[in-house]
Amino acid sequence: MAGLKEREEGIESALSEAKKAKEEMAGLKADNERLLAEARKERDKMLQEAQQIAASIIQEAKDKAIKESDGMVKAAKDEIEVSKEAALAELKNYLASTSLHIAEKLVRKNLSNDAAQQELVKELLNNTHSN
Repeated sequence: MAGLKEREEGIESALSEAKKAKEEMAGLKADNERLLAEARKERDKMLQEAQQIAASIIQEAKDKAIKESDGMVKAAKDEIEVSKEAALAELKNYLASTSLHIAEKLVRKNLSNDAAQQELVKELLNNTHSN
């Protein structure tokens, strides 16, 4: 009978240890699931932060590109305006020079004979006396 009692106690002890091991396994499984949930949460947080950083970098790049392109457009407009003013000044100088050249030719042609010169002098004298 003592052997049976001993065997019974051994079985009870083994069952108790198996129950304890089962409880420990359940606790470990719960810990693992909790750790896995925390890791997923941390991963999601890191992904969200990375997406925010990427969006911020993209927006900064867009803003910089817009600012640079605006500067380039303004510089081009300024250069066009300067070129336009230079071209207008050159055109005015050319027209003035051409007009003087034409006037000089006309005056020489009109004053090429003595009669025309005398007529011009009389006209100028009359205009001077009138004033």
